[in-house]
Amino acid sequence: MSALAQSVVQSVDWLAIAPPTIAALVGLAVLVADLFVPEARKPLLGWISVAGLAAATLMLLPLLDGDRSTFCLPGDASVCSYTADHFTLVIQFLALGGALLAALMSVTNLRDDHQRVPAGEFWFLLLSSAAGAALLPASRDLATLIVALEVASLPAFALVGIRHGDKRSSEAALKFFLSSVTATAVSLMGISFVYASTGTLYLTQIAQRIQHVDGRLDTLAQTGVVLTLVGFAFKTAAVPFHFWVPDTYVGAPLPVAAYLSVVGKAVGFSGLILVTVVALPSYADVWGPALAALAALTMTVGNVGALRQQATRAYSAVRLLAWSSVGQAGYLLVPIAAAAYVKDGQKAIGSTVAYALMYGAVNLGAFAVAALVGRTKSLNRISDYRGLYASNPAAALLLAFFLLCLAGLPPGIIGLFAKVTVFASAVDAGLGWLAVVMAVNVVIALFYYLQWTALLFRAPEGAPARHRVPAPLTAALALTGVLGVVLSGAPQLVLRFAATGLF
Repeated sequence: MSALAQSVVQSVDWLAIAPPTIAALVGLAVLVADLFVPEARKPLLGWISVAGLAAATLMLLPLLDGDRSTFCLPGDASVCSYTADHFTLVIQFLALGGALLAALMSVTNLRDDHQRVPAGEFWFLLLSSAAGAALLPASRDLATLIVALEVASLPAFALVGIRHGDKRSSEAALKFFLSSVTATAVSLMGISFVYASTGTLYLTQIAQRIQHVDGRLDTLAQTGVVLTLVGFAFKTAAVPFHFWVPDTYVGAPLPVAAYLSVVGKAVGFSGLILVTVVALPSYADVWGPALAALAALTMTVGNVGALRQQATRAYSAVRLLAWSSVGQAGYLLVPIAAAAYVKDGQKAIGSTVAYALMYGAVNLGAFAVAALVGRTKSLNRISDYRGLYASNPAAALLLAFFLLCLAGLPPGIIGLFAKVTVFASAVDAGLGWLAVVMAVNVVIALFYYLQWTALLFRAPEGAPARHRVPAPLTAALALTGVLGVVLSGAPQLVLRFAATGLF
């Protein structure tokens, strides 16, 4: 009996699971504290949440000394449900760091909008979603992967529609909810087919067993692979599963849109990488061409959508950032597709991770400036940014720098290096046609990024509006700005960190 009990009881590596656990526990603490904290002291909940996310991010440091795994199969320590390897830590840094910056933006946003956004619920939902986002890259079985995906996604629906009495916010939440539920249903169907074919949920075991599936189950396995890919394509906002993005970003509070644009993408792409490269390498001939086609379609539709935004249209600045994020998702898909065509898939995946780190830092910075301008210009049109340099030189210079990084132009060297790395991964994989499509899209994107950048330095119409920058927003702008400048000065840091020893 004792031997049986020993085989069932797990020894938990608490240090390995500390980052998502801290985020979850602080979220629960904030929800309980909300019951007892008087209305005047509600801002304290925001700072507790910021501190919790900072602590969760710092807990990544002790994990850098080597891979750690927990919740493993009895008798086989190589098959585990949770693994804190290099890939996990990089994506957890992106997820928790992105949530931290979104939280800093939210402190100001909630103070401006305190009548319509309940503080306790907001912080609980943000921390819960961040915990799910941090759990997902460590998941090494399909059950944990789906649970983490839903823990990251479900609170996000509520965050999008959390503003009381805002029809636009409710509509955005409904669109986001319906598209995400569809994605989950399709993913679950695919995963159930894969499980039926292989008899296991562990990614490494699936990789071995799916190569030797009984001939009668071959069609079932192939259908499962395709449905699983379609489900994750929804989560990454790849075309044609992107339709929810612009309206969701416009309807959500701006810090939530920033969170979705970076952390939401980190969740989708890390799940996609784990399913394709770790679990289904033998099906590279299926998912490789499919992801290459999705990448070309996504970057083209995203950039053309951003190009069509009219400067005087309401919320055009947020819509442009939303369409731009769809285009950026296309670039992120390129190295994952390339991994199907090369022997060293890790190097190709490293390009996606490096690009995601660059994109996360500068896109959150761009949203932080949009949140600043939105405090005085509630419609947040691109035309509202005209003459920003005259009223707030620091914010204008930072936004110009972030836009140039996204465009891949100096002085945004990190953006240029990241694009070159992605471009090289396509060429190395023999995907010359995809590299050409990417080059064309980079040129298209230059037009709308430079157009917006030029507007910042034009003479303002009328008296320039003064933008007072609250301390939390200043901190978010400073962190993203410093990160962008440091990485542009030494881009090899992120490229070397992201590309070595991922799995």
